Amino acid sequence: MASSTQKPSSSSSTSIRKYNFDVFLSFRGEDTRYNFTDHLFVNLVRMRIKTFRDDQLERGEEIKSELLQTIEESRISIVVFSKNYAHSKWCLDELAKIMECREEMEQIVFPVFYHVDPSDVRKQAGSFGEAFSIHEGQVDEKKVQRWKDSLTKASDLSGFHVKDGYESKHIKEIISKIFKRSMNSTLLHINDDIVGMDFHLKKLKSLLSSDLHDICVVGIYGTGGIGKTTIAKIVYNEIQYQFTGASFLQDVRETFNKRCQLQLQQQLLHDTVGDDEEFSNINKGINIIKARLSSKKVLIVIDDVDELQQLESVAGSPKWFGPGSTIIITTRNRHLLVEYEVTISYEATGLHYEEALQLFSQHAFKQNVPKVGYFDLSDRLVQYAQGLPLALKVLGSSLRGMTIEQWESALNKLKTNPNKKINDVLRISFDGLDNSQKEVFLDIACFFKGKCEDFVSRILDGCKLDPIINIKDLCDRCLVTIRGNVIQMHDLIQEMGWAIVREECPGDPHKWSRLWDVDDIYDAFSRQEV
Repeated sequence: MASSTQKPSSSSSTSIRKYNFDVFLSFRGEDTRYNFTDHLFVNLVRMRIKTFRDDQLERGEEIKSELLQTIEESRISIVVFSKNYAHSKWCLDELAKIMECREEMEQIVFPVFYHVDPSDVRKQAGSFGEAFSIHEGQVDEKKVQRWKDSLTKASDLSGFHVKDGYESKHIKEIISKIFKRSMNSTLLHINDDIVGMDFHLKKLKSLLSSDLHDICVVGIYGTGGIGKTTIAKIVYNEIQYQFTGASFLQDVRETFNKRCQLQLQQQLLHDTVGDDEEFSNINKGINIIKARLSSKKVLIVIDDVDELQQLESVAGSPKWFGPGSTIIITTRNRHLLVEYEVTISYEATGLHYEEALQLFSQHAFKQNVPKVGYFDLSDRLVQYAQGLPLALKVLGSSLRGMTIEQWESALNKLKTNPNKKINDVLRISFDGLDNSQKEVFLDIACFFKGKCEDFVSRILDGCKLDPIINIKDLCDRCLVTIRGNVIQMHDLIQEMGWAIVREECPGDPHKWSRLWDVDDIYDAFSRQEV
């Protein structure tokens, strides 16, 4: 760690420094110790932001060396400028050290102007001027100038003005800002190339309950690869500071299938209350979760679930959690949200064309627009992906650095050989179907996309495939949609269905269960023995 007299090398970074405190609070005790600063401190601690307030050490004329070290070991300093702040030599010494750490160690500093005018701080006017008229006759001239310089620099920083309105509102704003800056290690990683997510964030935040006593349950549903997990991560990072504990349980379906339910319960407890207690069975885990979290305002994301049992092992009921808690669920199965009785259902939809082209270009060209000569090919691929972020990323990355001829060849190949990475993700939804649902899905993919639902239902009913319930189930699983009584299906999902039929006997249409392409039909009948 760099000392106060050593400047770190150019390679040093705040991200690799070791901090003993997230926040150091500097304030004038007689002004704010028992009101504003105390409330701020309590709320910082409640958010598990490790905070030092400087009334914990015995005061004297000279600032203690251990306090100087504490300032150095803090990631952020909050300086509460109040009416009598500058009357305290101790406070001014703290401020000088804080501004030194900002310059030499890249410490983050937030000034709070508590019922004082920032210009008074900057120009040492008003009560600050009165304080310095006293100091200038008692303190070394160089030290006085150092204090003045520190006040001027601090007042120029972006900070908070507490003058009118409820102090609790100002404190909430400060906590939000501090949390995002101090707790980056708890924020989920999101790729820099996300596109089109601002709309989802704005929409979901407007839907989330602001009532402190409500328990809000939000379900985000949509087809595989549409960006449900990314949307949930963005919302999680944006709002987690509002809760006493937060946990993001990712890939729950996969974890559950590996029979690692206990791992999910233990992660939930560790993330929300720091509890690392081990237990041997699911029921005991449920009892511990209910006991530990029933009075806690928590944020929990349960990502990628497809069965109610998976939800029940970690959040059997919203009533397990304290008032004001929020549970976010991502799933491909919309009916699961009905079973769990979510309060808000939100459909994740594909990107608009301009956003899709930008995302594709970022992966194909490392820029926001296609390279010269590649626009028409890019347009065809974007149209092919139909706004599905997964497809845009995979296709763009797979074509990066290739020639125009290679792009043309890749496009031709996609007509009969869908990209495996995309197909594998989409097929998860198909694999979760029962046999009759699979039959109906494949029939729609091969024959009935774009057809009237009533017409399709009559045909499938004649095949004893229970079309009413099976088509509803396919809609719930985001494999088909009904618009104006017409059955629709994303082109890539349809191609996934075709690929499943072709896999029945690769290269031999004669043995496939379904034929839909003219060339394949001709090939199949040509192979028949006369």
